Amino acid sequence: MALIVENFPPPVAESDTTDRSYQRLAARIAELITEGEFKAGNRLPSERALAERFKVSRTLVREAIIVLEIQGAVEVRSGSGIYICATALGAAAPASAYALSPGPGPFELLRARCLIESEIASVAAENCKDSDIDRIYAALAAMQEHMHDKAANEAADRLFHLRIAESTGNSVLLQMVTALWDHTRAPIWSQMEAHFHTPELRDASQDDHQRVFNALLSRDPAAARAAMRSHIERVIGEFAQAWR
Repeated sequence: MALIVENFPPPVAESDTTDRSYQRLAARIAELITEGEFKAGNRLPSERALAERFKVSRTLVREAIIVLEIQGAVEVRSGSGIYICATALGAAAPASAYALSPGPGPFELLRARCLIESEIASVAAENCKDSDIDRIYAALAAMQEHMHDKAANEAADRLFHLRIAESTGNSVLLQMVTALWDHTRAPIWSQMEAHFHTPELRDASQDDHQRVFNALLSRDPAAARAAMRSHIERVIGEFAQAWR
């Protein structure tokens, strides 16, 4: 059956922080489940089909699906698709969608980090002192030491990025990066990572971080900017790939 375009409000830009459009989309899909268009036990239309129907990006659809998964409205089955749960009816009201994920979606957050932290890495390469390099290296070494301990590795990862911001000597930049990383504690981020964060991703990230560190050590602003941008863009690509 051909998909019919809903009378859906014009999509809000993904960078709009006053109206979380992925939450709005999650609530609309939940309404269609409640109304019986999407029935319990059936597979939900693909991300591509939903994106075309609602005239939004596929990454926005993915964020909405993650919200519905957290609520227990859908189940993501590896290699098979996204299925409506038997408990889905009435499960996802707009208010509850916001309560579960009150902040930016993972892709919005990563894109902001890509812009901000790339420039911060460039500034850090010009301004960092030897003592800053020592602290950044300590965080890098801790990541390597805890490659098989996800929680400890993530803590060292966060510290690595904060140390770089700190080395700029600009307290506002440090506050900005701290705030960005605080958003990764939200349920939607944790659920996204549950699907896509693997030991292989940690290995690749370690290599990325080493390249960032090498550029800082060489005091090369352009290389530091490029290395940080490449790192975060690769994470975006990992999170956007097909469901495993």
